[in-house]
Amino acid sequence: MTTTCYYELLEVTRDANDATIKSAFRKAAMKHHPDKNPGDAGAEAKFKEINEAYSVLSDSQKRATYDRYGRDGLNNMGGRGGFSGDPSDIFGEVFGDIFGEVFGGGRQRRQGPARGADLRMDLEITLEEAFRGVDREIKVPTEETCVTCDGSGAEPPTKPETCPTCLGSGQVRAQNGFFQMTRTCHHCNGRGTIIAKPCKKCKGQGAIEIERTLSVAIPAGVEQDTRVRLTGEGGRGARGGPKGDLYVFLHVKKHEIFERDGRDLFIRIPVPMTKAALGGKLEVPVIDGGKQEVEVPEGSQTGRRIKLRAQGMTQLRSALRGDMHVELYVETPRKLTARQRELLEEFHKECCEQSHPEHQGFFEKAKVFWENLAK
Repeated sequence: MTTTCYYELLEVTRDANDATIKSAFRKAAMKHHPDKNPGDAGAEAKFKEINEAYSVLSDSQKRATYDRYGRDGLNNMGGRGGFSGDPSDIFGEVFGDIFGEVFGGGRQRRQGPARGADLRMDLEITLEEAFRGVDREIKVPTEETCVTCDGSGAEPPTKPETCPTCLGSGQVRAQNGFFQMTRTCHHCNGRGTIIAKPCKKCKGQGAIEIERTLSVAIPAGVEQDTRVRLTGEGGRGARGGPKGDLYVFLHVKKHEIFERDGRDLFIRIPVPMTKAALGGKLEVPVIDGGKQEVEVPEGSQTGRRIKLRAQGMTQLRSALRGDMHVELYVETPRKLTARQRELLEEFHKECCEQSHPEHQGFFEKAKVFWENLAK
Protein backbone atom coordinates (compact mmCIF):
# COMPACT_ATOMS: atom_id res chain seq x y z
CA MET A 1 0.00 0.00 0.00
CA THR A 2 1.32 3.46 -0.90
CA THR A 3 2.06 6.03 1.80
CA THR A 4 1.64 9.01 -0.54
CA CYS A 5 -1.52 11.10 -0.21
CA TYR A 6 -4.15 9.82 -2.65
CA TYR A 7 -5.06 13.35 -3.72
CA GLU A 8 -1.40 14.11 -4.46
CA LEU A 9 -1.08 10.91 -6.49
CA LEU A 10 -3.91 12.01 -8.77
CA GLU A 11 -2.84 15.66 -8.59
CA VAL A 12 -6.26 16.94 -7.53
CA THR A 13 -7.47 19.06 -4.62
CA ARG A 14 -9.43 17.64 -1.69
CA ASP A 15 -12.63 19.28 -2.86
CA ALA A 16 -12.39 17.83 -6.40
CA ASN A 17 -15.64 16.37 -7.72
CA ASP A 18 -16.05 12.84 -9.13
CA ALA A 19 -15.65 13.96 -12.76
CA THR A 20 -12.37 15.74 -11.99
CA ILE A 21 -11.02 12.70 -10.11
CA LYS A 22 -11.97 10.36 -12.95
CA SER A 23 -10.36 12.63 -15.53
CA ALA A 24 -7.17 12.89 -13.47
CA PHE A 25 -7.05 9.11 -13.10
CA ARG A 26 -7.38 8.60 -16.86
CA LYS A 27 -4.50 10.96 -17.52
CA ALA A 28 -2.22 9.46 -14.88
CA ALA A 29 -3.07 5.85 -15.74
CA MET A 30 -2.33 6.33 -19.41
CA LYS A 31 0.98 7.99 -18.55
CA HIS A 32 2.23 5.28 -16.21
CA HIS A 33 0.65 2.17 -17.77
CA PRO A 34 3.22 -0.69 -17.94
CA ASP A 35 2.48 -1.30 -21.63
CA LYS A 36 3.66 2.25 -22.36
CA ASN A 37 6.69 1.81 -20.09
CA PRO A 38 7.96 -1.75 -20.75
CA GLY A 39 10.58 -2.92 -18.27
CA ASP A 40 10.13 0.10 -16.01
CA ALA A 41 9.48 -1.24 -12.51
CA GLY A 42 8.95 2.28 -11.21
CA ALA A 43 6.16 2.96 -13.70
CA GLU A 44 4.46 -0.31 -12.81
CA ALA A 45 4.59 0.53 -9.08
CA LYS A 46 3.27 4.04 -9.79
CA PHE A 47 0.45 2.58 -11.85
CA LYS A 48 -0.61 0.37 -8.93
CA GLU A 49 -0.52 3.35 -6.55
CA ILE A 50 -2.71 5.38 -8.92
CA ASN A 51 -5.24 2.56 -9.13
CA GLU A 52 -5.22 2.26 -5.35
CA ALA A 53 -5.88 6.00 -4.99
CA TYR A 54 -8.71 5.95 -7.47
CA SER A 55 -10.35 2.89 -5.90
CA VAL A 56 -10.67 4.89 -2.68
CA LEU A 57 -11.51 8.37 -3.98
CA SER A 58 -14.10 7.08 -6.46
CA ASP A 59 -16.04 5.37 -3.65
CA SER A 60 -18.00 7.98 -1.65
CA GLN A 61 -17.96 5.92 1.56
CA LYS A 62 -14.26 5.10 1.37
CA ARG A 63 -13.42 8.68 0.46
CA ALA A 64 -15.36 10.06 3.45
CA THR A 65 -13.55 7.63 5.77
CA TYR A 66 -10.19 8.49 4.22
CA ASP A 67 -10.81 12.24 4.54
CA ARG A 68 -11.71 11.88 8.24
CA TYR A 69 -9.43 9.15 9.52
CA GLY A 70 -6.78 8.61 6.84
CA ARG A 71 -5.46 5.14 5.97
CA ASP A 72 -6.06 3.90 9.50
CA GLY A 73 -9.76 4.44 8.98
CA LEU A 74 -9.65 2.43 5.77
CA ASN A 75 -7.85 -0.44 7.50
CA ASN A 76 -10.58 -0.53 10.14
CA MET A 77 -13.24 -0.96 7.37
CA GLY A 78 -12.04 -4.54 6.95
CA GLY A 79 -12.75 -6.16 3.62
CA ARG A 80 -14.51 -3.05 2.31
CA GLY A 81 -11.53 -0.72 2.75
CA GLY A 82 -8.25 -0.23 0.98
CA PHE A 83 -7.44 -1.58 -2.45
CA SER A 84 -7.44 -5.19 -3.62
CA GLY A 85 -7.85 -7.02 -6.86
CA ASP A 86 -6.57 -6.61 -10.42
CA PRO A 87 -5.77 -3.00 -11.40
CA SER A 88 -7.03 -3.77 -14.91
CA ASP A 89 -10.57 -4.11 -13.49
CA ILE A 90 -10.58 -0.44 -12.49
CA PHE A 91 -8.75 0.61 -15.65
CA GLY A 92 -11.29 -1.20 -17.84
CA GLU A 93 -14.19 0.23 -15.84
CA VAL A 94 -13.01 3.83 -16.29
CA PHE A 95 -11.90 3.54 -19.91
CA GLY A 96 -14.73 1.26 -20.99
CA ASP A 97 -16.96 4.19 -22.02
CA ILE A 98 -14.28 5.24 -24.51
CA PHE A 99 -12.80 1.96 -25.72
CA GLY A 100 -15.70 -0.43 -25.14
CA GLU A 101 -14.59 -3.93 -24.24
CA VAL A 102 -11.03 -3.62 -25.48
CA PHE A 103 -9.78 -3.24 -21.89
CA GLY A 104 -11.93 -6.04 -20.56
CA GLY A 105 -14.53 -3.77 -18.99
CA GLY A 106 -17.55 -5.57 -20.45
CA ARG A 107 -18.90 -9.06 -20.46
CA GLN A 108 -18.57 -11.52 -23.28
CA ARG A 109 -21.80 -12.01 -25.14
CA ARG A 110 -22.76 -14.06 -28.09
CA GLN A 111 -23.75 -12.13 -31.16
CA GLY A 112 -27.51 -12.17 -31.62
CA PRO A 113 -29.73 -11.91 -34.71
CA ALA A 114 -28.70 -9.24 -37.20
CA ARG A 115 -30.88 -7.54 -39.82
CA GLY A 116 -29.97 -8.19 -43.42
CA ALA A 117 -28.37 -5.59 -45.65
CA ASP A 118 -30.44 -3.13 -47.67
CA LEU A 119 -30.03 -3.65 -51.42
CA ARG A 120 -30.25 -1.22 -54.34
CA MET A 121 -31.52 -1.72 -57.88
CA ASP A 122 -31.81 0.80 -60.75
CA LEU A 123 -34.86 0.82 -63.03
CA GLU A 124 -35.37 2.95 -66.15
CA ILE A 125 -38.86 4.21 -67.01
CA THR A 126 -40.29 6.49 -69.70
CA LEU A 127 -41.66 9.99 -69.09
CA GLU A 128 -45.12 8.71 -69.97
CA GLU A 129 -44.83 6.01 -67.28
CA ALA A 130 -43.69 8.63 -64.78
CA PHE A 131 -46.76 10.71 -65.72
CA ARG A 132 -49.41 8.03 -65.30
CA GLY A 133 -47.72 5.54 -62.95
CA VAL A 134 -47.12 1.91 -63.82
CA ASP A 135 -46.59 -1.56 -62.37
CA ARG A 136 -43.29 -3.06 -63.50
CA GLU A 137 -41.87 -6.52 -62.92
CA ILE A 138 -38.22 -6.88 -61.96
CA LYS A 139 -36.00 -9.91 -61.46
CA VAL A 140 -33.93 -9.79 -58.30
CA PRO A 141 -31.21 -12.25 -57.20
CA THR A 142 -31.81 -13.07 -53.54
CA GLU A 143 -31.23 -15.67 -50.85
CA GLU A 144 -33.85 -17.94 -49.37
CA THR A 145 -33.59 -20.09 -46.26
CA CYS A 146 -32.51 -23.60 -47.17
CA VAL A 147 -35.48 -25.93 -46.70
CA THR A 148 -33.23 -28.99 -46.37
CA CYS A 149 -31.50 -27.84 -43.18
CA ASP A 150 -34.12 -25.23 -42.18
CA GLY A 151 -31.43 -22.54 -42.26
CA SER A 152 -29.11 -24.18 -39.73
CA GLY A 153 -26.43 -25.04 -42.30
CA ALA A 154 -26.00 -28.52 -40.82
CA GLU A 155 -26.81 -31.68 -42.76
CA PRO A 156 -29.91 -33.32 -41.20
CA PRO A 157 -30.21 -34.94 -38.72
CA THR A 158 -27.09 -33.21 -37.30
CA LYS A 159 -27.25 -29.83 -35.60
CA PRO A 160 -24.78 -26.96 -35.13
CA GLU A 161 -22.48 -27.60 -32.15
CA THR A 162 -21.31 -25.19 -29.47
CA CYS A 163 -17.94 -23.72 -30.39
CA PRO A 164 -15.27 -25.29 -28.13
CA THR A 165 -13.04 -22.22 -28.39
CA CYS A 166 -15.44 -19.54 -27.11
CA LEU A 167 -17.93 -21.93 -25.44
CA GLY A 168 -20.78 -20.39 -27.37
CA SER A 169 -20.11 -16.74 -26.52
CA GLY A 170 -18.79 -15.82 -29.96
CA GLN A 171 -15.89 -13.93 -28.37
CA VAL A 172 -12.53 -14.71 -26.80
CA ARG A 173 -10.30 -12.73 -24.45
CA ALA A 174 -6.55 -12.35 -24.55
CA GLN A 175 -4.50 -11.00 -21.63
CA ASN A 176 -1.71 -8.52 -22.43
CA GLY A 177 -0.22 -7.13 -19.26
CA PHE A 178 -2.99 -5.24 -17.53
CA PHE A 179 -5.07 -5.20 -20.73
CA GLN A 180 -7.76 -7.74 -21.53
CA MET A 181 -8.50 -7.68 -25.25
CA THR A 182 -11.88 -8.98 -26.45
CA ARG A 183 -12.04 -10.29 -30.01
CA THR A 184 -14.47 -12.15 -32.23
CA CYS A 185 -13.83 -15.86 -32.04
CA HIS A 186 -11.85 -16.91 -35.12
CA HIS A 187 -13.07 -20.48 -34.89
CA CYS A 188 -16.78 -19.75 -35.27
CA ASN A 189 -16.59 -16.16 -36.63
CA GLY A 190 -18.70 -14.91 -33.73
CA ARG A 191 -21.62 -17.29 -34.28
CA GLY A 192 -20.95 -19.29 -31.11
CA THR A 193 -21.55 -22.52 -33.00
CA ILE A 194 -19.69 -24.62 -35.55
CA ILE A 195 -21.00 -26.98 -38.21
CA ALA A 196 -19.25 -30.33 -38.23
CA LYS A 197 -21.21 -31.70 -41.22
CA PRO A 198 -22.37 -28.94 -43.63
CA CYS A 199 -25.67 -29.26 -45.47
CA LYS A 200 -25.11 -30.62 -48.98
CA LYS A 201 -27.81 -28.42 -50.46
CA CYS A 202 -26.58 -25.04 -49.21
CA LYS A 203 -22.94 -25.97 -48.46
CA GLY A 204 -23.37 -24.94 -44.83
CA GLN A 205 -24.57 -21.42 -45.60
CA GLY A 206 -28.13 -21.98 -44.44
CA ALA A 207 -29.46 -20.30 -47.60
CA ILE A 208 -29.51 -20.77 -51.36
CA GLU A 209 -29.44 -18.16 -54.13
CA ILE A 210 -32.51 -17.82 -56.32
CA GLU A 211 -33.96 -15.25 -58.72
CA ARG A 212 -37.28 -13.77 -57.72
CA THR A 213 -39.76 -11.84 -59.82
CA LEU A 214 -41.16 -8.86 -57.94
CA SER A 215 -43.80 -6.32 -58.88
CA VAL A 216 -42.92 -2.66 -58.34
CA ALA A 217 -45.81 -0.22 -58.09
CA ILE A 218 -44.51 3.09 -59.45
CA PRO A 219 -46.85 5.94 -58.50
CA ALA A 220 -47.76 8.74 -60.90
CA GLY A 221 -45.59 11.84 -60.65
CA VAL A 222 -42.26 10.24 -59.74
CA GLU A 223 -39.10 12.15 -60.67
CA GLN A 224 -35.51 11.28 -61.48
CA ASP A 225 -33.86 9.26 -58.67
CA THR A 226 -37.12 8.74 -56.79
CA ARG A 227 -36.72 5.55 -54.78
CA VAL A 228 -39.35 2.92 -54.12
CA ARG A 229 -38.84 0.72 -51.06
CA LEU A 230 -39.81 -2.93 -51.09
CA THR A 231 -39.87 -3.90 -47.42
CA GLY A 232 -38.30 -7.24 -46.55
CA GLU A 233 -36.96 -7.90 -50.05
CA GLY A 234 -33.31 -7.13 -49.25
CA GLY A 235 -30.44 -9.26 -47.97
CA ARG A 236 -31.03 -12.23 -45.70
CA GLY A 237 -30.60 -11.61 -41.97
CA ALA A 238 -27.86 -13.31 -40.01
CA ARG A 239 -28.55 -15.76 -37.19
CA GLY A 240 -32.28 -15.64 -37.70
CA GLY A 241 -32.49 -11.88 -38.09
CA PRO A 242 -35.03 -10.17 -40.42
CA LYS A 243 -34.35 -9.39 -44.06
CA GLY A 244 -33.28 -5.94 -45.17
CA ASP A 245 -35.17 -3.81 -47.69
CA LEU A 246 -34.78 -3.41 -51.44
CA TYR A 247 -34.60 0.16 -52.76
CA VAL A 248 -35.49 0.63 -56.43
CA PHE A 249 -34.05 3.90 -57.80
CA LEU A 250 -35.97 5.23 -60.80
CA HIS A 251 -34.30 6.85 -63.80
CA VAL A 252 -36.58 8.69 -66.24
CA LYS A 253 -35.44 8.44 -69.87
CA LYS A 254 -34.91 11.61 -71.87
CA HIS A 255 -37.95 12.31 -74.05
CA GLU A 256 -37.74 13.16 -77.75
CA ILE A 257 -40.36 15.91 -77.53
CA PHE A 258 -40.89 17.04 -73.96
CA GLU A 259 -38.46 18.49 -71.44
CA ARG A 260 -39.35 18.35 -67.77
CA ASP A 261 -38.74 20.78 -64.93
CA GLY A 262 -40.50 19.51 -61.82
CA ARG A 263 -44.23 19.49 -62.59
CA ASP A 264 -43.91 21.64 -65.73
CA LEU A 265 -43.25 20.44 -69.26
CA PHE A 266 -41.64 22.40 -72.08
CA ILE A 267 -42.03 21.80 -75.78
CA ARG A 268 -40.49 23.68 -78.73
CA ILE A 269 -42.71 23.92 -81.82
CA PRO A 270 -41.56 25.01 -85.32
CA VAL A 271 -43.97 27.52 -86.89
CA PRO A 272 -43.95 28.34 -90.61
CA MET A 273 -43.02 31.94 -91.32
CA THR A 274 -46.36 32.65 -92.94
CA LYS A 275 -48.37 31.29 -89.98
CA ALA A 276 -46.20 33.25 -87.54
CA ALA A 277 -46.87 36.40 -89.56
CA LEU A 278 -50.57 35.86 -90.22
CA GLY A 279 -51.46 33.97 -87.03
CA GLY A 280 -53.46 30.76 -86.88
CA LYS A 281 -53.97 27.50 -85.03
CA LEU A 282 -51.61 24.60 -84.35
CA GLU A 283 -52.22 21.18 -82.81
CA VAL A 284 -49.51 20.15 -80.36
CA PRO A 285 -49.03 16.82 -78.53
CA VAL A 286 -49.62 16.58 -74.77
CA ILE A 287 -48.13 14.07 -72.35
CA ASP A 288 -51.34 12.06 -71.84
CA GLY A 289 -51.22 11.08 -75.52
CA GLY A 290 -53.80 13.55 -76.79
CA LYS A 291 -53.63 16.81 -78.74
CA GLN A 292 -54.15 20.42 -77.71
CA GLU A 293 -55.00 23.29 -80.04
CA VAL A 294 -52.77 26.34 -79.69
CA GLU A 295 -53.60 29.80 -81.03
CA VAL A 296 -50.53 31.39 -82.66
CA PRO A 297 -50.88 35.17 -82.36
CA GLU A 298 -50.36 37.28 -85.47
CA GLY A 299 -46.78 38.48 -85.79
CA SER A 300 -45.32 35.84 -83.38
CA GLN A 301 -41.56 35.85 -83.05
CA THR A 302 -39.12 33.06 -82.20
CA GLY A 303 -39.01 32.47 -78.45
CA ARG A 304 -42.60 33.41 -77.75
CA ARG A 305 -44.16 31.14 -75.13
CA ILE A 306 -47.74 30.03 -74.75
CA LYS A 307 -48.84 28.42 -71.47
CA LEU A 308 -51.26 25.51 -71.44
CA ARG A 309 -52.51 25.23 -67.89
CA ALA A 310 -52.76 21.81 -66.18
CA GLN A 311 -51.23 20.03 -69.18
CA GLY A 312 -47.93 19.25 -67.44
CA MET A 313 -46.84 16.36 -65.21
CA THR A 314 -48.86 14.90 -62.40
CA GLN A 315 -47.70 15.67 -58.88
CA LEU A 316 -46.71 12.77 -56.65
CA ARG A 317 -49.54 11.78 -54.30
CA SER A 318 -51.74 14.63 -55.53
CA ALA A 319 -54.44 15.30 -58.12
CA LEU A 320 -52.68 18.50 -59.20
CA ARG A 321 -50.85 18.85 -62.51
CA GLY A 322 -48.25 21.27 -63.71
CA ASP A 323 -48.40 23.41 -66.87
CA MET A 324 -47.03 22.88 -70.35
CA HIS A 325 -45.10 25.73 -71.95
CA VAL A 326 -45.11 25.86 -75.75
CA GLU A 327 -42.17 27.80 -77.18
CA LEU A 328 -42.46 28.92 -80.80
CA TYR A 329 -39.60 29.26 -83.22
CA VAL A 330 -40.21 30.70 -86.65
CA GLU A 331 -38.96 28.51 -89.46
CA THR A 332 -37.64 30.34 -92.53
CA PRO A 333 -38.57 28.57 -95.78
CA ARG A 334 -35.77 26.93 -97.77
CA LYS A 335 -35.40 25.45 -101.27
CA LEU A 336 -37.81 27.98 -102.78
CA THR A 337 -39.36 27.52 -106.19
CA ALA A 338 -39.12 30.32 -108.75
CA ARG A 339 -42.71 31.32 -108.06
CA GLN A 340 -42.17 31.36 -104.30
CA ARG A 341 -39.09 33.52 -104.69
CA GLU A 342 -41.00 35.89 -106.95
CA LEU A 343 -43.79 36.25 -104.40
CA LEU A 344 -41.34 36.84 -101.54
CA GLU A 345 -39.48 39.50 -103.50
CA GLU A 346 -42.77 41.22 -104.25
CA PHE A 347 -43.72 40.99 -100.57
CA HIS A 348 -40.36 42.46 -99.59
CA LYS A 349 -40.93 45.48 -101.85
CA GLU A 350 -44.32 46.06 -100.27
CA CYS A 351 -42.96 45.92 -96.69
CA CYS A 352 -42.61 49.11 -94.69
CA GLU A 353 -40.87 50.05 -91.46
CA GLN A 354 -43.93 49.12 -89.46
CA SER A 355 -43.68 45.56 -90.77
CA HIS A 356 -40.22 45.02 -89.18
CA PRO A 357 -40.03 47.39 -86.20
CA GLU A 358 -37.24 45.53 -84.42
CA HIS A 359 -35.15 45.44 -87.58
CA GLN A 360 -35.56 49.18 -88.13
CA GLY A 361 -34.95 49.98 -84.46
CA PHE A 362 -31.71 48.00 -84.34
CA PHE A 363 -30.19 49.65 -87.39
CA GLU A 364 -31.16 53.11 -86.16
CA LYS A 365 -29.01 52.38 -83.10
CA ALA A 366 -26.23 50.96 -85.28
CA LYS A 367 -26.27 54.14 -87.39
CA VAL A 368 -25.73 56.30 -84.29
CA PHE A 369 -22.92 53.97 -83.18
CA TRP A 370 -21.06 54.31 -86.50
CA GLU A 371 -21.53 58.10 -86.54
CA ASN A 372 -20.03 58.41 -83.04
CA LEU A 373 -17.00 56.40 -84.10
CA ALA A 374 -16.42 58.70 -87.10
CA LYS A 375 -16.26 61.84 -84.94
